[in-house]
Amino acid sequence: MFRLLIACLALAMSMDTALAREVSGTARVRDADTIVVAGTPVRLNGIDAPENSTRAGRNATNFMKRLLRGETVACTLNGEKTYDRWVGVCYITVDGQWSDIGAIVVANGHALDCRRYSGGRYRSLEPSGARQRLRQARYC
Repeated sequence: MFRLLIACLALAMSMDTALAREVSGTARVRDADTIVVAGTPVRLNGIDAPENSTRAGRNATNFMKRLLRGETVACTLNGEKTYDRWVGVCYITVDGQWSDIGAIVVANGHALDCRRYSGGRYRSLEPSGARQRLRQARYC
């Protein structure tokens, strides 16, 4: 019985790895933390952006639309899903270098670091006053 449990656990872990993949192409923006790349909905890992029902959310979404207009987006998906979206980190080229879209959105004050999922990698990019201006989701 123990061997069967170990085998099932190993299979489950390998399936997560198998689901991890990359997608690239043009992006359609749903909101500041969700884009659709090559038909694949992607939730940007580790950032917390306001909802479109708020002024800050609409501003953040418009920022994303301007940022990604005409750009090729490359995403590395981690195999996890939330609702209909695959979770991943996405990049665009800025000055010839691949740049993390989540980092750009946070650095421009349109989203916050979600430490629970980012491990804190975006916290130092938050502009002064961002935490007073934007409401952090409870799940972060």
